[in-house]
Amino acid sequence: MKTLAEVYHHSIKSFPDHTSHAMYERESITFRQFDERVKALQTTLWDAGLTTGDHVALLSSSMPNWPVCYFAVVEMGMVVVPILPGFSPEEFDHIIAHAECRGLLVSDKLYSKLSQSTLDAMRVVVRTKNLAVLHQETSAAKGERKTPQPDDTAAIIYTSGTTSAPKGVMLSHGALARQIEIGYATFPIDEDDVFLSILPLSHTYECSIGMLYPFACGATVHYLDRPPTISTLVPALREIRPTLMLSVPLIMDKLYKTQVLAKFTANRVVGWFYGRSYGRKFLHRIAGKRLFNIFGGRLRFFGIGGAKLDLQTERFLMEGRFPYAIGYGLTETAPLLAGAAPSAVRLGTTGPAVEGVELKTVEGELLAKTPCVMQGYFKNPEKTAECFTADGWFRTGDLAEIADDGYVTIKGRLGSMLVSASGENIYPEEIESILNSLTYVNDSLVTEDQKGKLIALVQFNYEELERKYYGFRERMAEIRDELKNYVNKKVAGFSHISAVEEQHEEFVKTPSMKIKRFLYKKK
Repeated sequence: MKTLAEVYHHSIKSFPDHTSHAMYERESITFRQFDERVKALQTTLWDAGLTTGDHVALLSSSMPNWPVCYFAVVEMGMVVVPILPGFSPEEFDHIIAHAECRGLLVSDKLYSKLSQSTLDAMRVVVRTKNLAVLHQETSAAKGERKTPQPDDTAAIIYTSGTTSAPKGVMLSHGALARQIEIGYATFPIDEDDVFLSILPLSHTYECSIGMLYPFACGATVHYLDRPPTISTLVPALREIRPTLMLSVPLIMDKLYKTQVLAKFTANRVVGWFYGRSYGRKFLHRIAGKRLFNIFGGRLRFFGIGGAKLDLQTERFLMEGRFPYAIGYGLTETAPLLAGAAPSAVRLGTTGPAVEGVELKTVEGELLAKTPCVMQGYFKNPEKTAECFTADGWFRTGDLAEIADDGYVTIKGRLGSMLVSASGENIYPEEIESILNSLTYVNDSLVTEDQKGKLIALVQFNYEELERKYYGFRERMAEIRDELKNYVNKKVAGFSHISAVEEQHEEFVKTPSMKIKRFLYKKK
């Protein structure tokens, strides 16, 4: 299958009476009902004068109608523009205008955040909840409807970007369809599999691997209509009993720190036992089995991507025999470049290059050749050119090491790497990983002061601090020094931090939950 239109027709024909999507505690629909909704929405778009090649914005929370909207657009040869719900209202308006969208598919909550001028510019506005038309300009003239080809653009996805304005990544039908083949080669699935989707569908990771891939294989995808907190996830997991899930490290890191590490270190005796290698492995095995049962008892694949997983969290998952998998990629590569299935994970690495992808490093930067690379940034040829070497390799912007057997270890972002006075490379992410492994640290960022010395900005968990240091507010200077010494014992001399500063406010983050580092540069 070379296009998303071919993927669509294959699944509708192959699995008509199988459940395609469901909303937890609400509706479920079959592939046949999915097709009926797609055709009805396509009629609406067609009647408004939209035609092959037109751009349609998709701004919505996750629900069964999200993939309905997506396929309704791309099957007609139009270009879908999925927008992360975490962008600001101003960014919504900017993206829709920059992408030259003529139609808008929007959820109720996000509709209210759009300016009237943006809404007025649309030929058609459709409510994703029930596909009702909110605004439509009828048109007697109908354009020519063409079958999309592999090289045609299927989607323009605007990246959040931690250091710059959003850029529109153009992905072709061929690139996105190829991701399905890569997914199957990495970890095969079929119509008996059940996904629980907890990440935004406008994120390429969730869209390609958590939406397109299961749709192509006839699997069922369940969505939540609420944030994936521990209290909301547990009952949903108990009822849905997923076989596959995708997540970002933040969720599992938090689960490990609050539900595992905090409990094992609260009691002095248990803490002493946990501090020994044999004790840690024993307790991790018990906790891992309990976690597996919490997830419904039939999980085969828990994919983690989007950022680096904390080493302590990963050690728990590995020693607890939890079926986690690691994936690495970028929006610009649709996204998978490297990954390992649960049976092949290796501590601290992202796994080897996936099928059809070549990887190498040049001066530490990871370069890739993949059939899924973007066509470029929409209306930005200068930025596009910067992403490729003269001989056509895509520059990931990530610093990495590749072992002799192909396993890739990501060291950090090229843009965030610091250089010591003696010339050594310093990777802030590695220092932050040590800080974030502590239960009383919510988040951290390592940067330089005006003199070139490393400082750590730390957002503390005051509840945990109170448990560990009674009356902690009078002892903050002592706690910061203790934290500094703890970190410096675990890193090379040239990576020593000179001070820990308290970060009182939450760090400003992108919609994909990465800290906007450029806001915290001290130089």
